[in-house]
Amino acid sequence: MKDSIYGLTQEQLQDWMLANGQKKYRAAQVWDWLYSSRVQAFAEMKNLPGELIAQLAEAFTFSPLTVVQKQTATDKTTKWLFRMEDGLLIETVLMYMEYGLSVCVTTQSGCNIGCTFCASGLIHKQRDLTAGEIVAQIMQVQHYLDENGDDERVSHVVVMGIGEPFDNFNNVMNFIHIINDQHGLDIGARHITVSTSGLANKIREFADLHMQVNLAISLHAPNNELRSSIMRINRSWPLEKLFAAIDYYTQTTNRRITFEYIMLNDVNDHPKEAHELVELLSPYKKLAFVNLIPYNTVVEHPQYSRSTPENIAKFHDIVFKGGINCVIRKEHGGDIDAACGQLRSNMLHKNTIGVRVPVKKVANA
Repeated sequence: MKDSIYGLTQEQLQDWMLANGQKKYRAAQVWDWLYSSRVQAFAEMKNLPGELIAQLAEAFTFSPLTVVQKQTATDKTTKWLFRMEDGLLIETVLMYMEYGLSVCVTTQSGCNIGCTFCASGLIHKQRDLTAGEIVAQIMQVQHYLDENGDDERVSHVVVMGIGEPFDNFNNVMNFIHIINDQHGLDIGARHITVSTSGLANKIREFADLHMQVNLAISLHAPNNELRSSIMRINRSWPLEKLFAAIDYYTQTTNRRITFEYIMLNDVNDHPKEAHELVELLSPYKKLAFVNLIPYNTVVEHPQYSRSTPENIAKFHDIVFKGGINCVIRKEHGGDIDAACGQLRSNMLHKNTIGVRVPVKKVANA
């Protein structure tokens, strides 16, 4: 399979030009066609010599993604199920926020983290996505917006889809460099959020990069016993190791951290856990931001259900009054397969043929 042209940073594209007997400035021309004009074929790059167009077409493909299914909610939230060139399925979500258009991207096909409440982990990781496959998700959404005459562009990105982003560290960092490039999509670093379930070693490595990208921690429990019971990753990286890495991150970057906390009925939503969460995060009052997430039920995990609105509100009040900045996340796409990985899981169960689903491209998706 050919690599996607979207997988190269502008510097890497310059190196490719020089290695293939082309002038370095040609990279800037190609970059402009890709991300400003947003063409979808090398032949449309009108100011390039035919020899270069042929070289590019031989070496690269454009988007390695094919639309299998698309769902649109009443609030315009749109979820795509994409098939990659090897048949593996991934999901991408577009959300219309008050501050702009936000896209949630997937970084792995499947997930090995082992969160017992999550639809993403129903299928173990098949492989990491390349930087090009992650960028292609943004470009698919942007082309959809262009073709529908929305005259809007993707302004925010959350790396919170299927998979553990820090388990695919180098490809995710390359992806960020590509979409952040001011001569391309120009998505500001502070408009990009990367979420991790708690790979402490990678949090330290991320801190050392001194990027302005936002960091989110999928916490979901305030003590080791509970967290280990619902998140297998906590057995390898318990809270002591995780928060030692968080200390390093905050001391190195002085940047705020979002702590994601999914509200599971009668599991982690009691006042006891709320008070424990306040105690755990008290050293980070100036930098901690807690995002309480109403749970989207997953058929394959019948042991879990959504906390009641009353319990969520009570939990929020305890955390907020404890001096921790805390909000209840506004829901998007509630009338479609909203849970991360759910659309893919439903498709795989429907086809009952494993993780590779040879479905033809959906017209006008």
